[in-house]
Amino acid sequence: MILKGFKEKSNKKYLNKMLSKRKVYVDDSKVGSLGVIINIDELDDFELFRDLATHLNVRPNKLKVIAFSPSKTEKPNFWELCFNQKDIGWSGAIKNIELQAFLDKPFDVLISYYTSSEIELKLLTGLSKAKFKIGILQTDPRLNDLIIKTNLDEFKVFKNEVFKYLTILNKIKDEQ
Repeated sequence: MILKGFKEKSNKKYLNKMLSKRKVYVDDSKVGSLGVIINIDELDDFELFRDLATHLNVRPNKLKVIAFSPSKTEKPNFWELCFNQKDIGWSGAIKNIELQAFLDKPFDVLISYYTSSEIELKLLTGLSKAKFKIGILQTDPRLNDLIIKTNLDEFKVFKNEVFKYLTILNKIKDEQ
């Protein structure tokens, strides 16, 4: 119990240090790949993100979704990757090879679609090498480049706002 508190404090300190050094760089490169981080206890509809990827002209093989489960119970294995607290060690150390591969992939856009303030979710958003980060989490504005304030159950509004802002930023590919 005490070690869990020390581990969480270690991860928070690491996250704050990492976010204080973060440089935001926005260019006009087009969206070709999309990464999504969700909390499976808040949302478990993977098809919403396939529809979003199609709307953004992202090919299905360029979409990768990972899910976080704060509870220790096993979830259905239809996610590309589902992880929990045991996959993250002290000071943000990633223990899962597949999770590390997701974080190292330079996605054009990363969507952090969760509202819980789990330190593990924030760490994953912060550790991602994505070029542009979009989220709905309001507790730490340093995590995302674009924050769209919607509720989790208003995905259609979120999808339309993402499309609108990515169009304004000239990041949407023209369909051919």
